[in-house]
Amino acid sequence: MSVSVVIPLFNEEPNLIPLYESTKKVLEDLNSSWEIIFVDDGSSDNGPRVLQEIAEKEAAVRILTFEKNAGQTAAFDAGFKNAKGDYIVTMDADLQNDPQDIPNLLELIKKGECELVCGWRHKRNDPFVKRISSKIANSVRNKLSNEDIRDTGCSLKVFKKEALLEIELFNGMHRFFPTLMKMHGFRVQEVKVNHLPRKYGESKYNISNRVFKSFIDLLAVRWMQTHLLRYKIKE
Repeated sequence: MSVSVVIPLFNEEPNLIPLYESTKKVLEDLNSSWEIIFVDDGSSDNGPRVLQEIAEKEAAVRILTFEKNAGQTAAFDAGFKNAKGDYIVTMDADLQNDPQDIPNLLELIKKGECELVCGWRHKRNDPFVKRISSKIANSVRNKLSNEDIRDTGCSLKVFKKEALLEIELFNGMHRFFPTLMKMHGFRVQEVKVNHLPRKYGESKYNISNRVFKSFIDLLAVRWMQTHLLRYKIKE
C-alpha cells in the first residue's frame, strides 16, 4: 500500500509547519510508503517559501504551485493527477482536520467495501455562523441530490486512486465528491472524525460562497444525475 496526502492551501502560512509535522508523524507509523503533496492555490503570503524549506529537507514532500488562484477543486484535481499512491487522502490546511484519523479511514477502505471513505465532523469546532451555513448548505445539497451524506464539506477523505481518476471534475465539484463517486457506481462510507478548532488564520468561506455559489454547482450535479447514461447490453 502506498499513500498520497493531497493538501490544497491558500494563504495558510502559520499552519504549514505544524501541519507537515503532525501529518508526517502519523504517516511514518503506517506500514506503507507515503508522500505529502501541497498544492498552493496562488498564495500571496510567505507560504510558498515555507513549503520550499520543508521540501528541501523532506524528500517525501512535493509542492505544486499555481500561477494564480484557481480554486479548491482545481487544487484537488492537480494533486490527484500527480499523486503516486494507491490511496489518496485529502485534508484541509487549516489544522482542523486531525491526521490521527487517517489510519482509521485507511483501514476501512482497505477492507474493499468501498472506494471512498468520508469524514463526518460530528462535533464541529467552528463559530456559530460557519456551523449554521454549513448545515443549511448540507441540507440543501442532500435534498436536491437525493443524498444522505451528513457532512459533505469535510475535506478529510480517503479515495481509492483507480476509482477517483475516473471522475471528471469541474469548478466547485469538490463539494460533491460522494455524489460523483456514486454516479460512477462506486461505494461510499461515512465515519466520525475529529474536528479541531482553528488556531491561525481565517476561514476563506462564508454564507455567500457556502450556500449561494454552491447552489449553482448543485444544479449542475442534479442535471448530471438526471442525464447520466444508464444501459446494459443484453446481447
